[in-house]
Amino acid sequence: MAFIGGGKGGYDRAITVFSPDGKLFQVQYAQEAVKRGYTALGIKTDAGVVLAAEMKPSGKLVENGSVEKIFQIDDHIGASASGLIADARVLMDRARIEAQVNRIRYDEPIPVQTLARSIGDIKQIYTQHAGVRPFGARFLIGGVEESGSYLFETDPSGVVVAYKAHAIGGGANDAIEVLEDKYDEKMEMDDIILLALNALDKVIEAELKPTNVEMATIKAETKKFQKLANEDLLKHIKRLTS
Repeated sequence: MAFIGGGKGGYDRAITVFSPDGKLFQVQYAQEAVKRGYTALGIKTDAGVVLAAEMKPSGKLVENGSVEKIFQIDDHIGASASGLIADARVLMDRARIEAQVNRIRYDEPIPVQTLARSIGDIKQIYTQHAGVRPFGARFLIGGVEESGSYLFETDPSGVVVAYKAHAIGGGANDAIEVLEDKYDEKMEMDDIILLALNALDKVIEAELKPTNVEMATIKAETKKFQKLANEDLLKHIKRLTS
């Protein structure tokens, strides 16, 4: 293999080359792309899972809902994303295929952990081949099964970690501070929704509105992914601010 010149400028030219201190700079750059993205979060309790994301206000000429930050993967699984949303969309299409293949092959819904690991595997592959770059997207993948509620994070390196509640993106630290302070495993669904809105309210600079928030729930009793309509979001926001 040809020698790549010293200094960061040399070692960041190829994804397959480690720097002398053991870093893959292209992976770190992908992590930085996520940090510059809008905040997304996930919370799970026995009552179910809530996924929420900060949305950039759309212009007058943009169709509402044309840009997604929260994706449905299967009936019982969804994901919130931060970073390069184009990268996220491609990976979510792969995730949906994985979920459908599992139903055809095993005649049962795919386990949340299996799906999260599959997406993590795809991301990891893109850190060790020349001619490609890492995916600049991080996900919080949540779902409900017969055995309970689950929430997993996958980052650009391919690492998969389970959480009770977590936030990603530019305002993640502030949102995590709220989650750590107010999270309770015994929360009911309405309380989880309010906690998610409370965390986003901490990071969104403008007034909290249905136009700058996207949210979905997966309730334990139904095990069905459902996005909240603007009128439902408005009711919960009024509860938060009252």
